[in-house]
Amino acid sequence: MKYLIVLVFISCNAFSEGLMRSDILPVGQFSLNNLDAWSEKIFDHQTSYTLTNFEGLTVLKASSHNSASGLFREQTVDIKTYPFLNWRWRVEEPLPPLDETQKQGDDYAARIYVIVSGGLFFWRTKALNYVWSSRTEKESVWPNAFALGNAQMIAARTARDPADVWFVEKRNIYEALKQWLGHEVSEVDAIAIMTDTDNSDGKATAFYGDIYFSKE
Repeated sequence: MKYLIVLVFISCNAFSEGLMRSDILPVGQFSLNNLDAWSEKIFDHQTSYTLTNFEGLTVLKASSHNSASGLFREQTVDIKTYPFLNWRWRVEEPLPPLDETQKQGDDYAARIYVIVSGGLFFWRTKALNYVWSSRTEKESVWPNAFALGNAQMIAARTARDPADVWFVEKRNIYEALKQWLGHEVSEVDAIAIMTDTDNSDGKATAFYGDIYFSKE
């Protein structure tokens, strides 16, 4: 019941140096060895999240073995001003092919999701998920098996992408939410990270670099 619970919560050197620019809004400053603003939510056993030195830069390492816990940061972001979400990630140990449209296959070696709060009406909370899919084609879109219309899954990376390779991502969250919900959303309220393998009783290891919003 990962999503039914989380919806109550109302979300290289050149890459890290970019966090100092005025057109950047930092979210995850892992390269600065900083996790102060992040909290953990455990759903089914605990995924290990640790800051570690990797190739000379501090990144976040996530290791899951039949576990599902995530890190989230509550942070209001004006996505009309800062529409683009930027991050980099790497999967060391991918998952075998799973039917991610079903509850028993709702596991991902890596995922980042953006949360729009429903406030007191928590059932109105929406979560846009960018996942490292084990089975679907890249850019495939489907509703989350636990949250149905409240969470949309997008395959940003898939099993066809090589392991042990860093990928840099940039997504227009303002446009993505508008396309999904059919109306304009001006703010998001939280960002979350999760590497989880509880439904498939599997194992996965992933690394996350710095996360930030940008104007362009």
